[in-house]
Amino acid sequence: MKYGNPLLWLILLLPFGCNPAKKATGRKLVVVWQPSHQTDTGKDFSEAATCNAIVEAAMGTAPGLREYKVWSLGKTDYHHADSGSNTRILHTSAVLDGKISGYAFELQESNKKKPRVFISVHNNGGTKRNAVWGYIHYGDKYEADNRELAAALVRAISEVSGMENRGVLLDSTTGRNDYRCATTGKLSFYSLDEQVNTAPYRVLLEIGDNAASRAILTDPEKQKLIGEAIKKALVEWMNTKYEVRGTKYEVRLTCLEQSPLRRGCFLTPNLPLPAGRQLTTNTF
Repeated sequence: MKYGNPLLWLILLLPFGCNPAKKATGRKLVVVWQPSHQTDTGKDFSEAATCNAIVEAAMGTAPGLREYKVWSLGKTDYHHADSGSNTRILHTSAVLDGKISGYAFELQESNKKKPRVFISVHNNGGTKRNAVWGYIHYGDKYEADNRELAAALVRAISEVSGMENRGVLLDSTTGRNDYRCATTGKLSFYSLDEQVNTAPYRVLLEIGDNAASRAILTDPEKQKLIGEAIKKALVEWMNTKYEVRGTKYEVRLTCLEQSPLRRGCFLTPNLPLPAGRQLTTNTF
């Protein structure tokens, strides 16, 4: 049986031992954004402010998904709530004086939302490159799909900003600091570790360098363009074609905007299903 892209393989459920829906349904999409909370990177530069502006622009771009932002900036109940590296134990998984870290708080809040997609937004530093990088977690079952998503986001950012596209890298290749994934034993980004983050699709973006890209990163119009580009690329990635038992189904986003309570998007197929069968997904 050919399933095509494993990102969102579709299953036809037979009515034995289950309650098939009367019509095709899709699960509501949840996306969580994690802008950097770091205020200590770069000289006279706030990575937190820059990344938050990009995330706010992305969240404000149509279509409106069920989107949430997790951000520890300004919270006093957590250590390293406005600083710290995503790759250091001391700044992430460590408990200091009974307090968890800002990163740990953000991931706990994200997991409560049960997102299918998690996007962390940061700025690089010390690279001397006006560039954009995408990072994904090494070794989990969604690695290939995350690479596709990260590549699409990096490409979109590069196109609207003029930054060099540095492609997609595994977090195990960072070669910095000491946080390691318990499963693989390799160096990792805390926010991408599947032992910490329950979202299947997880990408960390390093957008620009706080010195080489400063003019772009601190320009409100550029921040808006980058945020819009990320959102559009994300939605395009969600609109993917699949094949089940020789029948091609095109899964489309159907978005509701009637009220805040009804706001959200659903995946729906382009073709009717056989009677008594339900279209489901293993992702969204």
